[in-house]
Amino acid sequence: MAAYLSMGEAHRRIADYLSRVADSVSSSDGAALASLLAVSSAPAPTPLSDALSAFPDFPRLAADRYPHLSDLLPPLLRAIHSHSLRRFADAYPFEKAANAFLQEFRNWETPWAMEAMHTVALEIRLLAEKADRELATSGKNPDKLQAAGSFLMKVFGALAVKGPKHIGALYVTCQLFKIYFRLGTVHLCRSVIRSIETARNFDFEDFPVKDKVTYMYYTGRLEVFNENFLVADQKLTYALVHCNPQYESNLRRILKFLIPVKLSIGVLPRITLLERYNLLEYAVVVTSLKRGDLRLLRQALERHEDQFLKSGVYLVLEKLELQVYQRLVKKIHIIQRQKEPAKAHQIKLEVVVKALKWLEIDMDVDEVECIMACLIYKNLIKGYFAHKSKVLVLSKQDPFPKLNGKPV
Repeated sequence: MAAYLSMGEAHRRIADYLSRVADSVSSSDGAALASLLAVSSAPAPTPLSDALSAFPDFPRLAADRYPHLSDLLPPLLRAIHSHSLRRFADAYPFEKAANAFLQEFRNWETPWAMEAMHTVALEIRLLAEKADRELATSGKNPDKLQAAGSFLMKVFGALAVKGPKHIGALYVTCQLFKIYFRLGTVHLCRSVIRSIETARNFDFEDFPVKDKVTYMYYTGRLEVFNENFLVADQKLTYALVHCNPQYESNLRRILKFLIPVKLSIGVLPRITLLERYNLLEYAVVVTSLKRGDLRLLRQALERHEDQFLKSGVYLVLEKLELQVYQRLVKKIHIIQRQKEPAKAHQIKLEVVVKALKWLEIDMDVDEVECIMACLIYKNLIKGYFAHKSKVLVLSKQDPFPKLNGKPV
């Protein structure tokens, strides 16, 4: 049972918090202000949350004591109070406090409150996520995260201007990405990306490293969805190289998308890498590529289908079938070269049919011919068909070109 808290002590605690907020604003102490605005990260209960429960007239106290902050402090205290009671939908009116803070932020000439602005951006996303889960559970419309996205676009607009405040724009962009990916509205990322990458007042290298890593991670994922694998490789590799090595969970998140991209351009990861970052769902995929075993690839895709679909990489991995076919034909070519060196470059399609049948995959000669034609078209095999005799004639020079970092 919580200890009794007198009205006088509750009044003192609330007044102390309000004083610290006001002092941090008047002294331009961004770090102190940021910690005071962190609603969702505060443990519950706290001395302040206990005081808010014991002194229900706290909104009037805040407005009377600091009338110049009357749009900020009352809704902020309500959000802290509701969050401490785990009433997250009731805590989301934090957006009112956020809007009031944004208005003040616009009026300040220097970016001294950037850390606090970033805290507000983070808090509104986290509170919206919690509120939406609560609303969905109770059968109501979960619309807070969408509202948070609209608010963050206003914040982005306030930062995407000439002057020292623009340095904070990338952090807010990354918060927007997290919202859009969660809502499944990734197409909305494009307008923000254009603003970042085409605006003359932005020099990407000026942004903090952690923000650049997060930005490259999300834009790399977007390129994966759009099947721009070379660009995805560049962005995700940048994120991996510049990510703090102490944050292994973040490295794992990056590799979760970078590995399928690397596979699509013919680069196979070592098993030790997959083991270290617990990404063994890709181990069988890698083995299937090495062996030319189509059955093994399909088994891996079926076993981890839900996981790959959720990550958005299933279609990327499914397209690896062409590389597996290439490897299978290459193995047949090697065996045939040992048995009949003179005819090593001539592969009967019936032999490929038999190899697939041994892998428990039934195809007729016509189907195999279509696949071989596709391999030739994709430059995975150099050669041509002797159509009447149903023979694949391989080039005597480099019949199986390497991808060399180019997608199929």
